[in-house]
Amino acid sequence: MVGFKPTDVPPTAAVKFVGAGTAACIADIITFPLDTAKVRLQIQGETKAAGSMKTAQYKGVFGTIATMVKTEGPRSLYNGLVAGLQRQMSFASVRIGLYDSVKQFYTKGAEHAGIGSRLLAGCTTGAMAVAVAQPTDVVKVRFQAQARTEGGRRYQGTLDAYKTIAREEGLRGLWKGMSPNVARNAIVNCTELVTYDLIKDLLLRSNLMTDNLPCHFTSAFGAGFCTTLIASPVDVVKTRYMNSAPGQYSSAVSCALTMLRTEGPLACYKGFMPSFLRLGSWNVVMFVTYEQLKRAMMAARGSWGAPF
Repeated sequence: MVGFKPTDVPPTAAVKFVGAGTAACIADIITFPLDTAKVRLQIQGETKAAGSMKTAQYKGVFGTIATMVKTEGPRSLYNGLVAGLQRQMSFASVRIGLYDSVKQFYTKGAEHAGIGSRLLAGCTTGAMAVAVAQPTDVVKVRFQAQARTEGGRRYQGTLDAYKTIAREEGLRGLWKGMSPNVARNAIVNCTELVTYDLIKDLLLRSNLMTDNLPCHFTSAFGAGFCTTLIASPVDVVKTRYMNSAPGQYSSAVSCALTMLRTEGPLACYKGFMPSFLRLGSWNVVMFVTYEQLKRAMMAARGSWGAPF
């Protein structure tokens, strides 16, 4: 079997923290065009922000990608990548890397964790991650949403975006959409990590698979589908609210109600297919890479006596 074998010593908290951030960055680089297509589809249909400007119309995930490449060039698919990688190093390191440690804290070190402890751990690390990484998420979404054909780019670079948002909207602008993002990531973290945890445990306890790549792949794919199904409505609201002009919506709730009133309930699942393609593939790449990185780092730690 390709890949590192499980080590005798469990991974340390530091190994999980660094490994989660690194694995998430690798997954982001591979799946970023799907995430950008998802954002464009989610904001399509907003009536007030678009005004009278003529913007490209997107149809489906691959149609969106093709339209963006045709009208804005291939590089547009990676708008906001720098902020995206900054986000993952701070965000995934906390929400994924600290999940096991927080779960053990809630179970007081018990060997088997119940569903309640897992859900509580997922909510806790998800909320902590948002508090740390929210500004990077705002900048990433703004970059992904801006089209180069709109007669002038909104921001000229990642650093310029942070400065411009802070200057024009205040420091609170960098934490815009934090409430829907906390809600989204509580849902995402609980669904994603807990589902992965449960599927993996079930496969191992039932002796259907061993703790290797096929097991990690199957668990990650199932977690990606469940997460997309449950989190999509909150994700759409989060994206629109973060990308909105100052004063467009009075709150995240106002954004959700406006969307439902003007576009109907199906708007909650705009961009579902790219969301699933992105989240499903992201989960597979991230979890498989994460499991291998943990084993590689622990093997290196044992060989070199590394301090982590």
